[in-house]
Amino acid sequence: MTRETSLFSGRPSELIGRQIAGYRIEQEIGRGGMAVVYRARDLRLERTVALKLLAPELARNDTFRRRFTHESRAAAAIDHPHIVPVFEAGETDGVLYIAMRYVPGSDLRHVLDREGPLPPATAVRVAAQVASALDAAHEHGLVHRDVKPGNILVARGTDSDHPEHVYLTDFGLTKKSLSLTGFTTVGQFVGTLDYVAPEQISGKPVDARCDVYGFACVVYEVLAGHPPFQRDDDMALLWAHQYDDPPPLTASRPDIAPQADPVLAKALAKSPDDRYPSCLTFMAALRAATTGEAVSVRRATSAEERAPGGPEPARQPPRWAEPVFVQRN
Repeated sequence: MTRETSLFSGRPSELIGRQIAGYRIEQEIGRGGMAVVYRARDLRLERTVALKLLAPELARNDTFRRRFTHESRAAAAIDHPHIVPVFEAGETDGVLYIAMRYVPGSDLRHVLDREGPLPPATAVRVAAQVASALDAAHEHGLVHRDVKPGNILVARGTDSDHPEHVYLTDFGLTKKSLSLTGFTTVGQFVGTLDYVAPEQISGKPVDARCDVYGFACVVYEVLAGHPPFQRDDDMALLWAHQYDDPPPLTASRPDIAPQADPVLAKALAKSPDDRYPSCLTFMAALRAATTGEAVSVRRATSAEERAPGGPEPARQPPRWAEPVFVQRN
């Protein structure tokens, strides 16, 4: 068997103990159609990392390699406490890789499978951290396009007031890159069916409001115990995202205040223009509906940023946050 096919052969033990680009593979921790993620040891800095290896055929596509380089740098430049930091992105022996912070714990998918729907206070606490990460990415011009429980990591928090620390991951391999290089068929969106926005399905241009919809689907599932649309086959599910109204959240969770229903309905609006403009705005409305707290989410205007005594302007990400894209022979 060749070295290329062994990366995705279904026998992860073949790479255990091997060294790739200065990282020693220890254990497979995740697998998708175009990438495998391993826990690995950074032999230069003596730290544990999550090492994502992309399918070898991607490295052979020049368009994808250019976008991979650009978008890996953009993702690593986001200095945010709820986005998994990217340490390095590069290529070795014809394989593209991304080294990221290793987050011990579980992902939200496993949490929901194990515990079922979460109490409203817990759900809002977890979701607010994801919302903050998504809005930060949007400010840097990145649209995630695949917000789902499996891309939300839940680690141990710092104290009883912050029992969880949540990270959003999977920015390094964007779905736009795949579609532009022919690795998806014409007209096909890339995303997870339970959380895909109507405009993705129809092939229309997407922006940050696409993530608002996907994020709202996740929040709905965290509270209800299931996604907003459940159908027997994929085509029916795609139709529902485009044309059906989501059932009221309170039909599954009568213990939640009915004010939450219109909040979820707005976040899940078919037209992006009818949704909340940001994830944090959506979360502020949901928190107010479920807890009665009035939460204001407002960004300073440019005039306010320049005004004496006004809030400090947003800082640019530090230069050291940018990864070095290297090609290792």
